[in-house]
Amino acid sequence: MTAWTVDRQLELTACEAVEAIRSGRLKAADYVATLIARAEALENLNALTVLDVEGALAAAQRIDALSASERERLPLAGLPVVVKDNINTRGMQTSAGTPALEGFVPARHAPSVQRLVDAGAVLLGKANMHELAFGITSTNLAPHCGPVRNPYDPERIPGGSSGGTAAAVAARIVPAGLGSDTGGSTRIPAALCGIVGLRPSVGDGGTQRRYHDPNAVVPISHTRDTVGPMARTVADVALLDAVITGHGPLAAASVTNLRIGLPKPLWEGLEAALEAVARLALARLEAAGVTFVPVEMPELLALNDRVSFALALHEPIDDLKAWLTANQAPAHTVADVAARIASPDVRAAYDAVLADVRGPDYQTALTVWRPRLQQLYAQTFAANGLDALLFPTTRLAAVPLDELNGSSRVSIDGAAPIDEMEAYLRNTDPASNAGIPGLALPAGLIDARWPVGLELDGPAGSDRRLLAIGLAFEQILGSLPAPLI
Repeated sequence: MTAWTVDRQLELTACEAVEAIRSGRLKAADYVATLIARAEALENLNALTVLDVEGALAAAQRIDALSASERERLPLAGLPVVVKDNINTRGMQTSAGTPALEGFVPARHAPSVQRLVDAGAVLLGKANMHELAFGITSTNLAPHCGPVRNPYDPERIPGGSSGGTAAAVAARIVPAGLGSDTGGSTRIPAALCGIVGLRPSVGDGGTQRRYHDPNAVVPISHTRDTVGPMARTVADVALLDAVITGHGPLAAASVTNLRIGLPKPLWEGLEAALEAVARLALARLEAAGVTFVPVEMPELLALNDRVSFALALHEPIDDLKAWLTANQAPAHTVADVAARIASPDVRAAYDAVLADVRGPDYQTALTVWRPRLQQLYAQTFAANGLDALLFPTTRLAAVPLDELNGSSRVSIDGAAPIDEMEAYLRNTDPASNAGIPGLALPAGLIDARWPVGLELDGPAGSDRRLLAIGLAFEQILGSLPAPLI
């Protein structure tokens, strides 16, 4: 009989935990109790807004009461997960980290959450986040939230806006969870916390959208928003993705047949220490047989700038109103929500939303510049015979958090300070606006302390292929050691 010490349970990946519970070697209730104790011990990280002790233990006990054959039919039998606090959960708060929605409980799960629960997952709680998902630090100044802290260095940001999910996964509070991604909100915190995050395809928002969660996530932009799984390994992210989409198991790609593009604009202006870690990872991948192809893409950032905030500052007007109405939320208008925003950076963003400062640019951004950006990606993949693009997920590693503001200004290696959101979004935002899938995975550590991430972007709809490539890269690069907390 396996001796399930606390340390051994905490190091289980999602795949390992499910296998142990399904086989009967580990009781789901024992595992959940261990993780609850871990969450309570690490409360100072502010990773969670809700810890559902009674509900999680009861759900785990129901899994344990099943017959062996019944457990075997559940792909996530007894797997504890956390869900970002802007994703609807029945019977559990969905506040988006903002005072106007504090304590609001939706009538039903988001479809992505429901598929996890139907597969046997146990909802351990809700994950803290940047207020209303409108930021990349997860420094939330709402009284019931507080700033999320990076498990690798609690005085630094975890990234955002899905910082709570990333911190909980990295800190071994849970093996996996759900975030959401508009401009980089699963991938940026994955990179800064040393885990894996997937932004699924959105494409045209219709048949090309991989996850369908209409009016089930407190929104920013229907054109860009998507739920995304986060975990410590690519295999675990692939498991959650397969459950949500109904796909089967996935094998790693053969690295010797891969052609991976290196987009020049996304390899420029990097923090030197971060670039050194990324280049070392590149060398290891190349030594294993991956073929890298430099690609210029000179129009990439200019096209992205024409799309990004025109969508993000105009679409909340209708999208948030629709969510409030569909869910019978306690706040009835966007102005009601905005009036109670606690974080200064988010308040400034919603001042711009309510003034519709980008309204005049919206239609052109949506119908002219976004299609051109999508065409640039499609042509780059096709003309160079590429399986994916690869680049550092962020330009710099985690910076010290500012507990007085949701974000601030940062300097990269002593250069002139720039807006923190601009600095961290530069590399993740273009794929968001193009609607293509992106997968962030660990590359290594700076000074054995601060995680660095690499991102793989693929053509629209190539999510399974992208995950297969990620599995192959993970076999070469490995996972990061646990944070010392």
